[in-house]
Amino acid sequence: MHFEQAFILLFAIATAVAIAARYFRIPYTVALVVAGLILGVAHAFEPPHLTKELLFAIILPGLVFEAAFHLEFRQFWKNKVAIHSLAIPGVVASIWLTAAILTPVVDGLHFVQGFSFIHALVFASIIVATDPIAVVSLFKSLGAPKRLAVLVEGESLLNDGTGVVLFTLVLGVATGGSFTLSGAALEFVKVAGMGALIGGVMGYTISQLIRRIDDATVEITLTVIAAYGSFVAAEHFHYSGVIATVVAGMVCGNWAAHVGMSPTTRVAVESFWEYLAFALNSVVFLLIGLEVQLSSLLASWKPILVGFMAVVTGRALVVYAVSALLRPTAERVPWSWSAVLTWSGLRGAISMVLALSLPANFPYRELLINMTFGVVVLSIIVQGLSMAPVLRRLGVTGMVDAYQGQYELARGRLSSAVAALSALQGLRSERTMVGAVLEDLERDYQKKISEAEAELRALQQQSSRFREEEHQEAIRRTLIVEKEALIKDFQKGAIGKETFEHLMAEVDARMEKAKLEEAPPPQTPQSPEQASAPDKA
Repeated sequence: MHFEQAFILLFAIATAVAIAARYFRIPYTVALVVAGLILGVAHAFEPPHLTKELLFAIILPGLVFEAAFHLEFRQFWKNKVAIHSLAIPGVVASIWLTAAILTPVVDGLHFVQGFSFIHALVFASIIVATDPIAVVSLFKSLGAPKRLAVLVEGESLLNDGTGVVLFTLVLGVATGGSFTLSGAALEFVKVAGMGALIGGVMGYTISQLIRRIDDATVEITLTVIAAYGSFVAAEHFHYSGVIATVVAGMVCGNWAAHVGMSPTTRVAVESFWEYLAFALNSVVFLLIGLEVQLSSLLASWKPILVGFMAVVTGRALVVYAVSALLRPTAERVPWSWSAVLTWSGLRGAISMVLALSLPANFPYRELLINMTFGVVVLSIIVQGLSMAPVLRRLGVTGMVDAYQGQYELARGRLSSAVAALSALQGLRSERTMVGAVLEDLERDYQKKISEAEAELRALQQQSSRFREEEHQEAIRRTLIVEKEALIKDFQKGAIGKETFEHLMAEVDARMEKAKLEEAPPPQTPQSPEQASAPDKA
């Protein structure tokens, strides 16, 4: 079968699986992997192999950019300590803990003779990073709380780059290279830092071009260049392509999309990336299932099972340790969220590609590949299928969170209607259209605004959570306006330096207080009766 025919067949299968997954209400990514496993066992056709070139050249940049494009920088920055703690030192600790747990079990129970700590360390560096392809798509479908989704998405976007760099360092040591802690730390900072710099420059350059252009097709193309160009440029100079794409995506999504794109263009760009993410996810999860040889996995089921338990245990220790350290801070994480963060650590295509990239003469290469493939399949199927029940059991999603979707829809309708009404008022001032036509449209949009406001008031009566969120948002925006006004007054000479510094310190203190008040308290499970009852003052 030709390459193009295989891809057409993959998309046809993905479409059928998407319909079936919606009908049976199972996660789409899990259904794709299961379909791939079944087709692989049946030897239905010869698919493209999941190679590093295919993953890095086509699939990964698009998926990482799409996730970063929609990740709010303000939310990311509010949780920067938690995200970076999990994504950098957390990954290092997870590698060591996973290897420390795995080595005595595999060697002591005689699953494999001569399996040492360095071999376990290589496996841990391959498998330890959560895959952004798997995690982001799964959490979008489950509708997790916004801050929890930011933690998971932010960590998974960053720890992928961390994992690849650490795998290179560990493999170098395992194959006889020298290692020093200072040298490894310097190499990591260089690879990640230069990747971030390249992504920032690429994102800024593309954003400047987008500001000067008003053509949806051209602006979509520029975002594609930002995604793939930043990745290719960073990889060309042996820096982190993933980090570069994350930074470029966040710059384009949080600056260019809001400053340089018209509302129509923004809708077109977001629709394009939404479809591209769906297409790339479909391909990669089908290929994961097709790449696996079930007979080889069954022959190594004991090491695979031990490896899976070691990976989950190592992640749990790190997540709960980070959560404990964050308890006194504004970024504290409820214990129920710690359990979700542990169980949401799915593995995916990147781990499989890293395993396949091991040198042909590396000791236990086939075992490490089978363990990696087995853990990836177990994590996607077992953790993926159980994620929704875990969220409900822990009270992370419930009736109050069901209202969240309705609340966001109502806010979206209100925002779009207000924007449309403002545009109509602009047309009226230009006197380019008949007033009677505009009056009819204005009445329609005034009705939509009233309906959206009434829906928001009704939802706010269901839970004080929504009122508190809007209150905090209003405080944040007004404090930003205050700071901008003080800066302008100081620049114009209306106030002196001492007065300016004193007033700025007051505003900063109020902003810090607002941040502390905004941190969510630990959540407890609610019964449907409790969740549906209005909150009492």
